[in-house]
Amino acid sequence: MQHVTELEQRCADAWPALVDRPLGQWRLRAAGGFTGRANSALTTGDPGLPVSDALTEVVGFATAHGIKPTAHVVVGAPAEAGVEAAGWRVDVDHPGGAESLVMTGRLDGFATPKSADVVISDSPLPEWWELAAQPDPTAAQRHVLSSGKTVGFGTVTVNGQVLAAVRGAVVDDLLHVARLAVRPEARGLGLARRLMGGLATWGLDRGATTCALQVAEHNKPAITLYESLGCAEHHRYRYWVSNHS
Repeated sequence: MQHVTELEQRCADAWPALVDRPLGQWRLRAAGGFTGRANSALTTGDPGLPVSDALTEVVGFATAHGIKPTAHVVVGAPAEAGVEAAGWRVDVDHPGGAESLVMTGRLDGFATPKSADVVISDSPLPEWWELAAQPDPTAAQRHVLSSGKTVGFGTVTVNGQVLAAVRGAVVDDLLHVARLAVRPEARGLGLARRLMGGLATWGLDRGATTCALQVAEHNKPAITLYESLGCAEHHRYRYWVSNHS
C-alpha cells in the first residue's frame, strides 16, 4: 500500500492552493477560503520543529492570509497526538464535514471505452463551472480547479444538456478525482458511473494507474459508488482548529 504521506502529498499537488509554503514536510496552504484542503496545513511528515511550535506557524500563516487556522491531520498519524496536546479540537462545524475518507482503486478496474456523450476536456466549459463550482467562479476557484500540469474536466451531455461533471488531475501515476456532480433531476441514471469510467480511461492514457478520491464520511452515496468501482478506504483525515479560532 502506498505510504500515507506520499499519497497525501500527491493529492495536495493535484489540488493547488493559491499559496503553498513548506514547513519541513508540512504544507501551509491558503486559497481565499475555497475548500478545506486548500486552506489548511497538511501535517503529514516532519515539520522540522516541535508540533506546538509548528502550529504557532500555522496560526501566523492563516492570520496573514485571512483564513481560519486549520490543520489537515491524518487519523492515527504521529502529528495527531501533538495537535490535540496543543489544545486544538476537531472542527465539527466544518461545512464539508470534519472527517473524510481517502479512497484508492485501480483505474483498469472501471475504465470504459470512449463514448460521444462522455467528454474529458483540457479546459472547463461554462456548464462545467456551473456544476462543479458556480457559474461565475472566483479567482481562487479558477486557480484551484483549473491550474495544474495535467487536468481534465469531464462532462456527460444528454440531448444537448450537460448533466454531470467531474475534475481529474494526474500526478505521476495517480489520478486525483474531485468535484463529481450530477444534476438533481438526472440522478439515479448511472451518469456518475459512466463519467468515472471515461475519466479512468483518460487517466490511463496519461500514465496513471490508480485513483484517489477524498470523500466526506457522511456522503454514503458517493462512498457506495466508489466501492462499486473497486475503490477502498486507504486512510482518513480530519480538520482540527485552534480553540482560539
